[in-house]
Amino acid sequence: MKVLVIDVGGTHVKILASGQTDVRRMDSGPALTAEQMADGVKKLAKGWAYDAVAIGYPGVVVRDRPVTEPHNLGPGWVAFDYHAAFGCPVKVINDAAMQALGSFKHGKLLFLGLGTGLGSTLVVNGSVVPMELAHLPYRDGTFEDYVGERALERDGKKQWRKRVADVVARLAAALVPDEVVIGGGNVRLLKTLPPNCRAGDNANAFVGGFRLWESATPAAKPRQAATAQRKAAAKRAPARRKASKAA
Repeated sequence: MKVLVIDVGGTHVKILASGQTDVRRMDSGPALTAEQMADGVKKLAKGWAYDAVAIGYPGVVVRDRPVTEPHNLGPGWVAFDYHAAFGCPVKVINDAAMQALGSFKHGKLLFLGLGTGLGSTLVVNGSVVPMELAHLPYRDGTFEDYVGERALERDGKKQWRKRVADVVARLAAALVPDEVVIGGGNVRLLKTLPPNCRAGDNANAFVGGFRLWESATPAAKPRQAATAQRKAAAKRAPARRKASKAA
């Protein structure tokens, strides 16, 4: 199966397809709607073949559907029909969760994405647990108010780095992960990483998108095997009844 992975961010939408090596991108921003994203991506992906789509979405996602509108984009994302727009099966996952899945190695991973806002998720033994920590209360605002893009511009790098270290320490103490991955576009601005942390890579978002569809395959195999066993048992049943009568 060939998959098109779409990483929707507050400043850019980036895409990559199975078998391709060059990431393509387009601008996003506070006016971008879901329809504009889909139209733009289809044009951007011209010449690429794909059978399914994975979308990393900057908001709350439940059962492959956005349930809240994004804070840093335009309207219309919750009600949009992604399957119809792309003409193939679509999986939607929170963008931080997609990058976390691509970053996962073992145990319990806490992923924090430093970008336009603050993305967050847990991956526990390979299972994604999406979280929305960005808008929890912190100081005179929220976590995102102190470690997001606006805070970086408002407070400068030195103060922003101190806030990042404090936020990471608080969340790690609360969630007790085996390791913390700090990703997102602004991780490069950190001089040093907090203890028990490693730097993520935005490219891991694409790895996570491909894994979304890879993980669907093993789940389907047991069901297919069980169906085959039931059919085989049904075929054997008449033969067993005849043998019983003969005995």
